[in-house]
Parts: sequence; C-alpha cells; structure tokens
Amino acid sequence: MTTQRLTMAQALILYLQQQYVERDGHEQPFFAGCWGIFGHGNVAGIGQALQQYADTFRFYQCRNEQAMVHAAAAYAKVKNRLQTFACTSSIGPGATNMITGAAMATINRLPVLLLPGDIFAERIQAPVLQQLEAAHSQDISVNDCFKPVSRYWDRINRPEQLITALPEALRVLTSPADTGTVTLALPQDVQATAYDYPAALFEKRVWHIPRNRPDAVSLAQAAEWIRSSKQPIIVAGGGVIYSAATETLRAFIEQTGIPVGETMAGKGSLPYDHRLNLGAIGVTGTPGANIMAREADLVIGIGTRYSDFTTASKTAFQNPHVRFININVVEFDAYKHSALPLVGDAKATLEELSVALQGYHTNTMYQARAATYQQEWDAEVHRIYNLEHGPLISQGEVVGVVNTLSHAEDIMVCAAGSLPGDLHKLWRTRNPKGYHLEYGYSTMGYEIAGGMGSKMAAPEREVYVLVGDGSYLMMSSEIVTAVQEGIKLIIVLLDNHGYASIGGLSKSVGSDGFGTKYRYRTESGHLDGEVLPVDYGANAASLGAKLIRANNRDELADAIQQAQKMTETVCIVIETDRRQRVSGYESWWDVAVAEVSENPSVQQARDNYVTAKTKERHFS
Repeated sequence: MTTQRLTMAQALILYLQQQYVERDGHEQPFFAGCWGIFGHGNVAGIGQALQQYADTFRFYQCRNEQAMVHAAAAYAKVKNRLQTFACTSSIGPGATNMITGAAMATINRLPVLLLPGDIFAERIQAPVLQQLEAAHSQDISVNDCFKPVSRYWDRINRPEQLITALPEALRVLTSPADTGTVTLALPQDVQATAYDYPAALFEKRVWHIPRNRPDAVSLAQAAEWIRSSKQPIIVAGGGVIYSAATETLRAFIEQTGIPVGETMAGKGSLPYDHRLNLGAIGVTGTPGANIMAREADLVIGIGTRYSDFTTASKTAFQNPHVRFININVVEFDAYKHSALPLVGDAKATLEELSVALQGYHTNTMYQARAATYQQEWDAEVHRIYNLEHGPLISQGEVVGVVNTLSHAEDIMVCAAGSLPGDLHKLWRTRNPKGYHLEYGYSTMGYEIAGGMGSKMAAPEREVYVLVGDGSYLMMSSEIVTAVQEGIKLIIVLLDNHGYASIGGLSKSVGSDGFGTKYRYRTESGHLDGEVLPVDYGANAASLGAKLIRANNRDELADAIQQAQKMTETVCIVIETDRRQRVSGYESWWDVAVAEVSENPSVQQARDNYVTAKTKERHFS
C-alpha cells in the first residue's frame, strides 16, 4: 500500500480539497476554503497546514469566530447546500464562540465543518491555558459543548482516526436529510503528529447528492387525498428552494390550482405576483394565507419543518377534518402533524405527484378566491410602502424603498428583530435566492457576516444587509473582513434606539417594553432617560465602510442609488419610528404571559392569552 507521511492537520486539509459533490450532472468542489482565527490550539497544526496548501485551499481571516460560522452557513444557503466552508479556531473561548453559529447551522439544516482546537491528548501539560478542568473526568473539554448542536461530533485523539472520521463527516455534510454542523475537535498535539496515511485517502472523491423518491403506495394514497380535497393548500418551505424545485412547484400549482403559502425559509418558492401565491404564512403571514390555511381540509407541506411561526403555535389549521401530506427528505419532518409522509426530494416527488394528478384541479371559484387575496395583499403592501409617515420614516417604508430600487437578482439578508416579520410579509421576492432570512435560530449579529457569505457565493449579485441597531451592536466587526477581502455589501442600518421587536412583544404581554430601549438610566433607577447618543455611522466608517446618512424617504432612495454605483462596502444609516409598526394579520403566537401579576395590563394580557390558547391543536 502506498502511503504519504503527513501531520494530521496536513492530511485533513489535503483531504478536504479533494472532496467534490455532484447533483443532476453538475460537479463542483464541496469546500470553498477555510475561515479561521489562530491561537495556541490551532496555529502550529491547522495553521501550518493551511499555509502549506494556501495556493490550493484558500484561507480567510475573520474577526469573530461566531461570525465565520455565519458566513460559512450563509454561503451554503445561497449555494443550495452544495458547497460550504471549514472553520478553525483555537481552544477555549475561540472554540466556544462558534457554538452559537453551530446551533444556527444545525437548526437551519446548513452544512458547516468546524475544526476547534482542543487540549493536549497526552495530558502531560494539563491544565493548559484556557482549559476547563473537571473533577469527575479528564476526558472532557469545552468542545463537548458542541455535541448537542452538531449533527456529527468526533474528537481526533490519534492521527490515524482521521481515516474513518473524515468520510463520516462528509457523509453527514453532504446528506440532504442529515446535514448541519459537523464538529471535529482537534487536540493541538495530535494536529502536529505525523502518520503514514494511505495515499488513496487523498484521491478525488465525488459525493453524489441523490434525489430520493417516495414510496409508491404512499404517493398513490397522497394523490387520492388530494383528489378528494375541496380546500387544499400548500405550505412551501426551504426544501423547495434547496431542491431547486421552484419551477417544478410552479408547474404543479398551475396544473392543480392549489394555492401556496410560504414559510420564512420558503419565501421565493414562487414569484411574489403569481396569482396562486398567497405570500407569507403563519405568525408573520398575510390575511389570505392565514384564512385559507385556517379553512383548509388538506395541507401539503413541502420541505418545511413546521416551526411554531409557520403553524402559529398550532393554531393555523382549524378545519376539524384537516389532513396533512408532507413531502420532505427528512423522515422526522415528513411524519409531523400525523401526516401521510412522502419521504423524498421535493423536485422528484412533485414530478411524480404531477403525473398521478393528471386531470385534477381545484374549482375555479377557489382559485379566484386565492387570486383575490393575492391582489388585495399586493395593494396593502403598496399602501405600507407609501405611508409617507413622518417626521421619521417607518420601517415598512424603508423595506419598500430598498425592495423597489433593488434588482430581481439581488439578495436581501436579515436575521433578527422586528425586520424579519415585516420582510416576510412585505418583501416582493422575484428570485428564489432574493430573500435570505436566517430565522430558524433568528441570530442577532448574523446579518453582516451572513451578507458577506452570501456575496462570496454570488459575487455577481448586489447584496443588501438590512440590520437594526441592536443586531448591529452584536456583531459589526465583519465590516473589517468585508473591506479586507474587497467584498461589497450595501448595509442599511435602521436606528430605532433599542430592541424594537422585543419591545413590541413586551407591550403585548403587558410589560410596556421594559428593558428594551437604548436610554440613559435616570434617578428612578429605570432606563427611561434621554436616547443614548450612539453614532452608528461613525462606527461603521471607522471599520472601513463608506458612509451615507439618510434622514427621510427621498434621501434613502438617493443613498441606495449612490451605493449601487460604488464598488466598496457602504453603510446607509437612517433613523426610523419604532412606534409605527406593521400589523399582524389573522394569526397568533404563543408567548406565555405571567399567570399572577399586580400589573393590570399583564392581567389583561393573561386573560387574552388564556382565550387564544384554547385554539391550539395537539398535532403530533
């Protein structure tokens, strides 16, 4: 057997650059490179290997370990999970900084490979700097914290363990059903240890991404259910987009006349103006989608995991005879809501279902009703886009200006705060990749790093990062990385002086926005003084971004047009009115309200909560 003597770290990097994926005959490298911040847990091992292979496996420097995981996941999202990055950190805080990113990627079913440095396997040096000591075991480190948020986890205590660990890691990363975060904890001494690896380990390997098809008997039964339904509705999730099934879905609904509501991850499954696209569904949904979901006798979930925002905390589907058919590559999701499961790829399954439904379509009155809801909602969006609210612009108007002036192929990135709810309802999506929301974990701080990863995945597209002041303060550091790498972002920073989303939620549960405003503390002991004098524009400029300040709608439009002509990252800062909010429509979200309180507003909120909760249905 031919062997090659390499350190464990060298073998790891050499292996990664030989991994390819193929779907529908298109082949590409699976890894676009490696993000990293070096420290004493990885500089001499992985750091040396990355330097050695720098010409064939590109290294990217980041400012925060959490951010590099966000950038990798965003890149994978834009690439439909067919390409991603590795991320390496030192031991200790460098490693644990990645845990939030790991949870985000796993929850959103996005492939990311994490390579945190770990303590010495030989243990002679213990306790190492930044090492967690445990009295009950020496076989533990902070990297064990990655276990619950990883789809696959391993610690490489001997260099030859890579030979079996790496194929398992790639199996999970490339699996449409099992993908998420893969963590390989790498003891720093083992990284630098040499071994005679079999040369075959470093030969090119192509991982085929299958389009699995559902059981034929289940498919036939699903066709019968659909044919017997009177008010069916489709819930389109992220699986539609990852499967590249948007055109297939369009053909399917035009054949059958079944209207569609889109989840956060599924927004863009259809063009916003398609007559059967009811728009957003659930807590942040439109009236038409939520009314037709409430009345539906059959719900066809395609690539959705039915988060509580989608199901409105199990209140969305109120027809006593409602049934579910779930098309999903993940068996766990396919069985939700006691559904008839069609475990398979969205595109392949819709193609087969279309054949089984030849000649079937919903009645014209039902389709006309959906089309009317679509037209009425478009008019409502137009109204919100043009409120001419003042003196401060409303958040809905900001969304309108950006959406109107952006191009169909552009990408809008957001993650947390009050913006996602407004965007889900209001953003007119014209391209399957035009709407990029990280709402599985709703991670504050994702936006700029996620925008950077999106732009790297699609450099030909303009990327707009919509971010509130709260999320911006969480993680603005990657502006420096974008500037360093020549990655252009158009960052639209909305200054509403605090946590507007949770402020609104606090008011709804009777707590009057307590602790959510950015204000000075007064003699009363509360944060109810003057607004804090934070200059976000000056901060962004200090990190290297070009700065444009806007004070009203016209100035914002002019700023967007200026930014489009620039070649560098630009930050547009605009103050918005946090009190002018976009309403909720025909939906509810379960947020538990205090059962006992001396506050009358909390008491009233509790009464309302108890009443609303009676509508929850106990779907399994």
